[in-house]
Amino acid sequence: MHRLLNAALACAAFALTATLAQAAPTTWQPFIQAAAAELGPEARAAAEFLAEHAPEGDANIPTDLLLDNLRLAMQARAEFPWARDLPTDVFHNDVLPYAVFDETREPWRANLMDRIRPIVAGATTATEAAQRINRDLFDQLGVEYNTARSKTNQSPSEAIAEGKATCTGLSILLVSACRAAGIPARAAGVANWAVKRGNHTWVEIYDNGTWHFTGADEFTPKGLNRGWFVNDAARAIPGSREHAVWASSWQRTAHTFPMIWSPADNSVPAIDVTTRYTNPNKTNPDTADHAQLFLRLWTTAGGNRIAATVTHAKETVQTRAGTTDLNDMPTLTAPPGKTITLAVTHANQTRTTLLYVGGPGPSTIDLYWDELALTKEQSRTLINQIYNELATARLAEANAAIEAKQITAAGTTMRFLEKTFGETPPEGHALYISLHGGGGAPPEINDRQWQNQINLYEPAEGIYIAPRAPTDTWNLWHQAHIDPLFTKLIETYAIARNIDLNRVYLLGYSAGGDGVYQLAPRMPDRFAAAAMMAGHPNETTPEGLRNLPFAILMGGDDSAYDRAAVAQRFGDSLTSLQATDPAGYTHRTIIYPGRGHWMERKDAEILPWLASFDRTPRPDTIVWKQDDVTHNRSYWLSVKDPQPRTTITAKITDQTVTIHSDNTDLTSDDLTFLLRDDLIDLDQPIDIVINGQHAFTATAIRTEHTIRTALEDRLDKNLAYTARF
Repeated sequence: MHRLLNAALACAAFALTATLAQAAPTTWQPFIQAAAAELGPEARAAAEFLAEHAPEGDANIPTDLLLDNLRLAMQARAEFPWARDLPTDVFHNDVLPYAVFDETREPWRANLMDRIRPIVAGATTATEAAQRINRDLFDQLGVEYNTARSKTNQSPSEAIAEGKATCTGLSILLVSACRAAGIPARAAGVANWAVKRGNHTWVEIYDNGTWHFTGADEFTPKGLNRGWFVNDAARAIPGSREHAVWASSWQRTAHTFPMIWSPADNSVPAIDVTTRYTNPNKTNPDTADHAQLFLRLWTTAGGNRIAATVTHAKETVQTRAGTTDLNDMPTLTAPPGKTITLAVTHANQTRTTLLYVGGPGPSTIDLYWDELALTKEQSRTLINQIYNELATARLAEANAAIEAKQITAAGTTMRFLEKTFGETPPEGHALYISLHGGGGAPPEINDRQWQNQINLYEPAEGIYIAPRAPTDTWNLWHQAHIDPLFTKLIETYAIARNIDLNRVYLLGYSAGGDGVYQLAPRMPDRFAAAAMMAGHPNETTPEGLRNLPFAILMGGDDSAYDRAAVAQRFGDSLTSLQATDPAGYTHRTIIYPGRGHWMERKDAEILPWLASFDRTPRPDTIVWKQDDVTHNRSYWLSVKDPQPRTTITAKITDQTVTIHSDNTDLTSDDLTFLLRDDLIDLDQPIDIVINGQHAFTATAIRTEHTIRTALEDRLDKNLAYTARF
């Protein structure tokens, strides 16, 4: 409700500003004369002061705006007890002005005065009134610290309309609110801290002949002259435009305020007030024996700041969160030229990070919670947690796809039919993807093949799917769009039907068998086993089937395209590969004598054989042969620029990963290793050997960011990795 009211008030203020701006241009003399005629000699003097020191850019401010500002300032001086005896020069310079910096000129006094009266009722001093305003007004207006505001130098109504501002906008609003209550106020700040990067703006309040300070929207119950920035301000350098503390002034001075949002603008006078903040007795931390580390902790890159306890050696500090200023950072000290360990505790969990400390002096360190190191146990928990989070977020889409019996990926839509067999096991149903034949034929012929395929096989248990090829070309099932479609299909059933991702099987007949020949070796990490019926491999070879059990079923009299002879040779190749690698290349070749292209459903006998296998999602050995349709990942290995028809063999033995490739140009820069603890010990160094040469020794770090990236890419808990390098 407050935000709606605030937005309405802001809009009203903008409308009034626009109305005034449309008035005839004015010079200062008509304003001075009107002030004297309406309000008397005191108002004339005040008007003359405003005119004498006004920025050149304010020459055409409408007289009505100026008179409204003057009238209400004088009313506040008469109404509020702390304002009645103010020295005239203080009233003129720090209550009367209609602006603080170069913000939009607008009539803010009436709105703020009405809001402030009940807040300051009963207060007897400017300090007490200012404290109450700082405590209550920002919550009432719904304005908080937020770097997503539209600009730095927001006027009061602009900050109210957006509901967010950074230190400059908050300070302009608090200065204006105090002035509306007759409290002398001005902005103060530094363009850049002397001991760390970053600027800051705050507010100074005049009471009983003395200036005091406070952070805007940073109420401190213990009183003024307190704030997170006092130690930083104590290092300010008098006379330095960049590192001094400057206070704004309406009256012209020898200096101007360094407005970092408009560095070339020298229109705002300033006073160097550095010596009020510095402490000459404070020891200088910028010595050669240690460095200052200013810490901020974020959820993710581009995320929100969070509060956490950070410990190094015997030092423990607390990071800031929420609406705290970005430059409000705790400080740790550390020896330069060393790598230190930081332990970060948030939400009852501790994560760590290694940090190299450069030379002596200050530096700002941004830490990201999702990039801090996890333990083995933490990473296991997060795999399940993030999987469930992502699956829940995609559930509606998955349910809609299954209800519509079609999915879309890579700009292509694929329809499908389904049947379910048997009771659901505790780990979820198996999934069978069965590819129809046809191809190179009119759509109605391929549709008949599709309708036939859904009735062709009946597994004892599982969800049996017959997809309809998106095209009617001869190469129905091995075009580039099929791979992402099948990935999306499997993910959809995992989310909506909770299938067992370690029991997904691929089979196909005729042109569907052609697809199995080609898809199985280029997508082996998606399937538990595959069966090819009555197809032809074309140019595909079997090397990529090292970890995927593969069945070949063919009629002995299927002579078209030499299918039977080619099938036997393919099976013989698998036998030869298995002879040299007994742990891999599980296969079965069945050639039915006297059978032609139609095997009279004898091939259905292979279904129990398929169902006997579970996928091996993290094999210690990978043989990855690229097809003409390339992939950038297989199991736990990724390649940056995959080359068609090239082969990579990757093997993990103890703590060594050995890579061999027929691409002799392959280097460590081309590869990314996607690992987890049940594959290799991530707490120990890992040696990488490429084509016989030691490439590097890696230190793996498990992180939440890595796990999330893995699952966003492939929503498969068994293929998720916890560390990558």
